[in-house]
Amino acid sequence: MAAAATAAAGPVFWRRLLGLLPGRPGLAALLGRLSDRLGRNRDRRRRRPPWLLLAPLLSPAVPHVTSPPCCLCPEGVHRFQWIRNLVPEFGVSSSHVRVLSSPAEFFELMKVDCLESTLEKSLQTKFPSDLRVSILLDFTRGSRGRKNSRTMLLPLLQRFPEQVRVSLFHTPNLRGLLRLLIPERFNETIGLQHIKVYLFDNSVVLSGANLSDSYFTNRQDRYVFLQDCPEIADFFTELVDAVGDVSLQLQGDDTVQVVEGMVHPYKGDQAAYCKAANKRVMDVINSARTRQQMLHAQTFHSSSLLTREDAAAAGDQGPAPDTWIYPLIQMKPFEIQIDEIVTETLLTEAERGAKVYLTTGYFNLTQAYMDLVLGTRAEYQILLASPEVNGFFGAKGVAGAIPAAYVHIERQFYSEVCSLGQQERVQLQEYWRRGWTFHAKGLWLYLAGSSLPCLTLIGSPNFGYRSVHRDLEAQIAIVTESRALQQQLHQEQAQLYLRSGAVSSATFEQPSRQVKLWVKMVTPLIKNFF
Repeated sequence: MAAAATAAAGPVFWRRLLGLLPGRPGLAALLGRLSDRLGRNRDRRRRRPPWLLLAPLLSPAVPHVTSPPCCLCPEGVHRFQWIRNLVPEFGVSSSHVRVLSSPAEFFELMKVDCLESTLEKSLQTKFPSDLRVSILLDFTRGSRGRKNSRTMLLPLLQRFPEQVRVSLFHTPNLRGLLRLLIPERFNETIGLQHIKVYLFDNSVVLSGANLSDSYFTNRQDRYVFLQDCPEIADFFTELVDAVGDVSLQLQGDDTVQVVEGMVHPYKGDQAAYCKAANKRVMDVINSARTRQQMLHAQTFHSSSLLTREDAAAAGDQGPAPDTWIYPLIQMKPFEIQIDEIVTETLLTEAERGAKVYLTTGYFNLTQAYMDLVLGTRAEYQILLASPEVNGFFGAKGVAGAIPAAYVHIERQFYSEVCSLGQQERVQLQEYWRRGWTFHAKGLWLYLAGSSLPCLTLIGSPNFGYRSVHRDLEAQIAIVTESRALQQQLHQEQAQLYLRSGAVSSATFEQPSRQVKLWVKMVTPLIKNFF
């Protein structure tokens, strides 16, 4: 039994542990695919593998950081520093981090002077302006319909061709006959540019929210504002530029062109395109990681510099960091799986007594995430959308059945929780608010014995198959020792869960939870596309 359990659990650990080794993305991706294939074979043999019950005993410790802990470094005190083996680590003061809680706050923050008038003023200056506007959208979603994001931006691009760049990412998986046959909107299920990051000079907003009207009024999401954080802003600027370089460039005549020297995303060789895209994005991640390591060494380890006390006395040193930001990127088409590796590791290592609050507007967890939730030791409170606040509720045609499909997936998961006797440890909550929709995603981690979270994940991923395998995603892990910021995060979580009700067996007896037979039959075939 133990040997069988170890063999079943092995692929997950290969992918996670090898992914933590610098310079091995190809091997990690290969083992990830092997893990997925073994997982599918295992599911065909039996509904749930027995290793779930042994997962806490089989879970290896997270590999230590590559360098010994440093007594001079404030970031040496937190337990999540292993993440910096994968991505750059940005230490900041918590005073630069603000958590928003509502669409109205998001709107007030995003409300800036008219972009066109700002560009116009830049042209009227005596000296050449360095104002640049870079917009990265998804090709299929941004081109849908006669009036769309693409047509909306054309006048701006035509008027300011030297200052405005509009990039349209086209997934390499939508090509050939498939591209010709799948109609608009449905073609978005093959893969999207799903990253939601908004950059203004040295400040960054990370969210799961788009910029359409409902996200400013009655569509609940999550948002964090990183104010005056130039290193983080530089990183995400470079990331947007990198994805923009492997995207199609919108021209003033509404045509698109490939950046010179780049492989075409759907006409060129797919393997060559994905390899080039991987290199372009990983160069950004690795160079930023190297820069932060050098900055860290200069700040805390260089004998040629002033001591920290002397620098602080001279006014050259800001507040010591009490918060650390880690950008987590997931681009499985390019074999970049950083967010997946970190999320799996966090779920695996959450100890007995810890609490994980996990939320998603579209409850469709990957098999790996479900196995970890059901097989590890922490307590889980999972917040998901009730059918009435699902973004597809009331939609016409086939899309109108999507909320029912999510109900079917939810019921299957709840039944599994009950069959394993995990109702006390793993609890489901449904968000409901009259006239609103629900789009929040992420998690909050409370260590054992703590009433406040020390870590949160916030950004675009939904923890589903599409987020892991199809779309381009980005979120950040925020680790903080600041009690004030921990209280902000706790209040954010509490406000969301306050508008929810507990899921029980009676929930699925309600008329609104009755799922038609054809939806139950179709859901297993299409669940990887939404």
